Amino acid sequence: MNLSIGQVLAFAAAALSVTVAGLGSAKGVGLAGQTSAGVSTENPEVNSKLMVLQILPGTQGIYGFLIAVIILVNTGALTGSIKAVELMQGFAFLAAVIPVAVVGCLSAIYQAKVASAGMLMVGQHPEMSGKAITMTVMVETYAVLALLASFLMVNAIRL
Repeated sequence: MNLSIGQVLAFAAAALSVTVAGLGSAKGVGLAGQTSAGVSTENPEVNSKLMVLQILPGTQGIYGFLIAVIILVNTGALTGSIKAVELMQGFAFLAAVIPVAVVGCLSAIYQAKVASAGMLMVGQHPEMSGKAITMTVMVETYAVLALLASFLMVNAIRL
């Protein structure tokens, strides 16, 4: 199978979307997990509340995966009949994944820091878990906006 440069760029865009957002989520979930382990050691009763906070930085990786799937669907790669992708369309796919990849990566790490602070708060005051979750979700807003921007851009590319 011979792929055009545009098709290769579209695949690269899908890979970039998953990889960069996923790396941020992996780091974020890991950071939050470290804090969760420490807090749970001191106060095991709050472990279930901490799990919610640990999971939140993982959503950005899901957003990157979603955009990658949309690219693969739009290019026909998932059906086995890959559509023609011109060079500039390939570059457009690359540009379209920048928001979800970059903002996803960075927001997952920053969200983990907020989640970790929230975990420390919940460890001492379990009744404040709702506030900790709210603070952590606020960072998510920007990841959702980046997802929306990438979604709109990817779907604006007509093959």
